[in-house]
Amino acid sequence: MLLFTPGPTPVPEFVRVAMSEPTIHHRTPEFEEIFATTRTLLKEVIRLPEVLMLASSGSGAMEACVTSLCQTKLLSINSGKFGERFGKIAKAFGIPNVEIKNAWDTPASVDSVLESLKQNPEIDAFCIQACESAGGLRHSYEEIARAVKNHNPKIMVIVDGITAMGVEALDVSCVDALIGGSQKAFMLPPGLSIIGLSQQAIEKIEERNVGFYFNLKTELKNQVKNTTAWTAPTTIIIGLCAFLQKAKAIGWDTIYQQTKARSLACDKAMESIGLKIYPTKPALSMTCVYDEASDLLRKTLKSKFNVNIAGGQDDLKGKIFRINHMGLVEVNEISWVINAIELSLAELGRRNFSGSANAVFLENYFTYLK
Repeated sequence: MLLFTPGPTPVPEFVRVAMSEPTIHHRTPEFEEIFATTRTLLKEVIRLPEVLMLASSGSGAMEACVTSLCQTKLLSINSGKFGERFGKIAKAFGIPNVEIKNAWDTPASVDSVLESLKQNPEIDAFCIQACESAGGLRHSYEEIARAVKNHNPKIMVIVDGITAMGVEALDVSCVDALIGGSQKAFMLPPGLSIIGLSQQAIEKIEERNVGFYFNLKTELKNQVKNTTAWTAPTTIIIGLCAFLQKAKAIGWDTIYQQTKARSLACDKAMESIGLKIYPTKPALSMTCVYDEASDLLRKTLKSKFNVNIAGGQDDLKGKIFRINHMGLVEVNEISWVINAIELSLAELGRRNFSGSANAVFLENYFTYLK
């Protein structure tokens, strides 16, 4: 079965081999050495002065950033399930929250953010996704973050980059916390979240002492010494170290270029056979297609062609399908997926199979790589 959901992504054999080594204790020099190497490699990818690893899914890192960096009022963007989650976290902790809500295919605008900031001068933290994976949407977070900092440089900018980290080179010049997750572009099992921190965020965390398990001040104190406050997810960190070493050998610029070419070419392939790309501004991490019969198409893909892709949630349940582009994806595998989608449409009597989708994909993929 080819797993092409936008998380969890498949775990490559070289990562599985690394994680299959005998378990080592997390309070040992051996693990501290692996932890130190992983931190160094992560900083090279994230390009922020500090990085933390937490034994949690990405939602744990989202909670930790909200509780640690917001004291008075939160401004959040809701263009899908994960933007909505920032608001739910604020509500759970009694933090006042202003939410800008858009359709799931519509990115946030600078004007709407600045208007909310003007109307709510007590806002001290802003949350947004780089990629809202519920609908495959890419926010122009860089432009918005810059506008937020120009308005008030003390506002903490928190960016959920869970489905963007490792996909493209992310601009962190105006970002205070960048959140990542193990099960996306890093091709690991779920269970590890990542937070890159600016110097301003570090200083704010040091001033505060919030929470217990998700206390970032406690984690900072420990992780700068290459250990963790609580039990570390040792096996996943060992796998992450192996992945980051492999990615560095390949070259992140090469990975970003291949990911972009794969994503843009797949979008064109889907459009060439009459399918509609859902978001008005698509993210590179996935191809998201609007299709009223998407569940039937996904069922056919899985049962007939051994391809597993993701569907939609809430109002988009049964109306979209999503194809992953995160990680080290072989061209022959995504080519098979595209071919299988056209074959499934033929199986369902929606169009005759000609192989044209795959031809469009390959032509555009190698053009984008030039």
